[in-house]
Amino acid sequence: MKICHLVPSLEERHGGPSKSVRALANAQADVSTAVELLTTLECGQPVAATREVNERSVIHTFPRVTPRGLSRSPALQEYLSQARFDYVHYHSLWLRPLHYAHQAAQRLAVPLIISPRGMLSGWAYRHHHWRKRLAAAFIHRGAMAAASGWHATSAAEAEDIRALGFKQPVCISPNGVLVPSATEMKAARTSWQTICPATKTRPVALFYSRFHRKKRLQELITLWLAAPRGDWLLLIVGVAEDYTTTELSQMLQSAEATNRIAVFDGADRPPPYAVASLFLLPSHSENFGLVIVEALASGVPALVTDTTPWSGLNTKGCGWCVSWENFDSALTQALSTPLTELALMGQRGRTWAERDFSWSGAAHLLTEFYKKLRHASA
Repeated sequence: MKICHLVPSLEERHGGPSKSVRALANAQADVSTAVELLTTLECGQPVAATREVNERSVIHTFPRVTPRGLSRSPALQEYLSQARFDYVHYHSLWLRPLHYAHQAAQRLAVPLIISPRGMLSGWAYRHHHWRKRLAAAFIHRGAMAAASGWHATSAAEAEDIRALGFKQPVCISPNGVLVPSATEMKAARTSWQTICPATKTRPVALFYSRFHRKKRLQELITLWLAAPRGDWLLLIVGVAEDYTTTELSQMLQSAEATNRIAVFDGADRPPPYAVASLFLLPSHSENFGLVIVEALASGVPALVTDTTPWSGLNTKGCGWCVSWENFDSALTQALSTPLTELALMGQRGRTWAERDFSWSGAAHLLTEFYKKLRHASA
């Protein structure tokens, strides 16, 4: 079995798929004959195929050309016109590489599987909706209708796919997570206590994600500053997108809030979960929310909005999943919870993440799904 995973970018600034697609490809390489992961990058020349330390899949990187915003890459298209695979699994929507994946699957007469990665979900689908209609009509025309099957990372995302009229089989396979070791947690804690000394002495509520409007970051800052939060520090770490670190820092300076909120660029730094007692993600929309399960795996309870598929936080006693309208009151409750109790909630979350969100489980589930699609089309 030879599997092709194709994702427009593995750059950290593009969020969860930059980690989750790579981890899935590696996990499938443990149960398949061969796995190639194809992607594009802002560079002038193709990058040689690589298999880095602990990498089991082979990564091929191809240069983007104008218009780069569509991840257009003739070199990638050329490679796919000659390569041979048994399955083509594409991640993301609205960009030119989906057209290349569609072409390759048609040429090879093999299943095309699409992971929308949240792009058909709620707020994300409605945001710039006219652009998405144009993309479906002209950038990768017919690809979504031609998919043999879909991969959803939650039941909610599967419902989003069905609500748009797609009737192909859907495999619900959550993302996995690598539970950090005690050594990794200690190193990350030391690093962040050096970067932000206040984390040594104050309880920390952490926002760790892209600086994107979808995440309600500005609204979270406003909410945090609207009431006293005791000695708690809101630590904001992420990758610039709609907002930059400089812009957010200037906003805090203008509000005289630099003692209450700290903002840092997360690029090339370890995840900051080790210094946090609470994780916050008030997102408009998430198909999965990889950072949520990463927080749980690090022993940090989470407070998130119910537009993420994490109602299990409530039932499993490791956090809160509430509407945005109730987020303020839930935040007040969470911040008034004793740190010892928050730590116990985090331990329950770590147990849940370790048991139910493994990459090996995701790899096996999807590999079996591929086989069923192949048999169905035979």
